[in-house]
Amino acid sequence: MVGMTTLPIVPTPSSRVLVASPNRFIREQAFEELRARSCAVEQVVGGADALAQLEKGGWQALLLDRRLADLDSDELAELVRQRFPETEVVWLESANKESRKLAGDEAGDYPDRQPQAFGEREKDTGSSVESSLPGMIGNSRSMQPVYRAARLLAGRDTTVLITGPTGSGKELVARAIHQLSPRARRAFVVVNCAAIPETLLESELFGHARGAFTGALQSYSGRIQAAQGGTLFLDEIGEMPLSLQPKLLRFLERKEVQRLGSYETLQVDTRIAAATNANLPALVRQGKFREDLYYRLATFPLEIPPLRDRPEDLAVLARHFVEQLALHLPAPKISSAAMQMLRAQRWAGNVRELQNVMERALILAEGQPVLYPEHLLVPEVGSKS
Repeated sequence: MVGMTTLPIVPTPSSRVLVASPNRFIREQAFEELRARSCAVEQVVGGADALAQLEKGGWQALLLDRRLADLDSDELAELVRQRFPETEVVWLESANKESRKLAGDEAGDYPDRQPQAFGEREKDTGSSVESSLPGMIGNSRSMQPVYRAARLLAGRDTTVLITGPTGSGKELVARAIHQLSPRARRAFVVVNCAAIPETLLESELFGHARGAFTGALQSYSGRIQAAQGGTLFLDEIGEMPLSLQPKLLRFLERKEVQRLGSYETLQVDTRIAAATNANLPALVRQGKFREDLYYRLATFPLEIPPLRDRPEDLAVLARHFVEQLALHLPAPKISSAAMQMLRAQRWAGNVRELQNVMERALILAEGQPVLYPEHLLVPEVGSKS
């Protein structure tokens, strides 16, 4: 085995060092040299996985390959410097030409890459595949535009309108954009516009002054201000009352908030991400949603496909939920007959429905090592849609 060139840092013993490279040969070489220096070392293959590890804290250094599979390495390095200033970013000048050649990199490819649950971008007949977003599972073809667009949006403050059917993962996409953005260290605040009564929604979003209405015994800053520096996620935006839409539009255009019962305006730096399963253009035509607000929200529309259009993701999602929901017990396997039954469904409730079905299956299996079709109680609406 050809040894690596000298590492670009000389870490002190007991330092925690994270190595991020899509090349197994390079990772293992760095791992061996760092362990020889009594460092605590962990390896990841991509930038998204590196961010997930760094969130846990306690890392003294990140050794970063310039040729990441999923994220732009320079953008990732800048993001790490902003969010984790205690972690030194060091370029992994991996090895000399000979070690790169042994690693299979002379032609610019990495032969050891394997698809991951939070996979890296892999080569497939010459076309690259986007890795899934943080917190999401699956690399199906129909999700590729979503993953790519989310990463393009992460570094900007562009307002995002996420559309898609119920249970398809709209909030997960919004959270991932926030997590990958420079705002990640600030709050991600969620408001469900359909869950808050119209009489209270204005106060919840924009806040109120003391005495603004009966029961307002003290002032309240509101959710928009609570997300200062971060992201406000407006779920079910199509349910927002017409009376409040001009006030939201004003905030989007001027970044100003005026609390209920107050003449004072406050400047607030909050990014807006909105989501709906409704047809907003149809609501605009019906006079139920302001056209100017729709176009302001839809600066960058992002559509999430239903689960039935993601057949490649079904198996990995089902296994993920089984492992996640098994808790401290050994996760049972999914029989081929049960998997075939899952693939035959239309999944009207999408990923959320699949999660519920797998949870019921675990309960009905009563600790059995294998899940069979009789454990899968799929609602009628799911199979007829």
